[in-house]
Amino acid sequence: MENVVLSIHLILALLLIGIVLLQRSEGGGLGMGGSSSGTGVMTGRQAANALTRLTWALAAAFIVTSLTLTVLSAHKAGVTSVVDRFLQDAPATAPATGPALPQVELPPAPATDGPVTPPAAE
Repeated sequence: MENVVLSIHLILALLLIGIVLLQRSEGGGLGMGGSSSGTGVMTGRQAANALTRLTWALAAAFIVTSLTLTVLSAHKAGVTSVVDRFLQDAPATAPATGPALPQVELPPAPATDGPVTPPAAE
């Protein structure tokens, strides 16, 4: 089911890109599209309305498939988090404590009235 919805979602995305690129620029930002020469494939107000309505329909279908994919993936994920699943998969025989550290004897503390110097190298 998820693969079918994902395929439809990708097809809608490509169609939406194509329909948006077919529309005439009305802002004149690039200096193109201000002329109404009538030589285009789709001219006139009715073609613009049809493309606008088709764009809205494709956008609505795209949003619906996006929400459907979100619901499907949330349902598939379940209630547990990734950390819970990791803790369940961890081996039960893990040692409770680490290896014993070797005992280290520290040198005696220096007298408080003398200068602080590092210990002599041996």
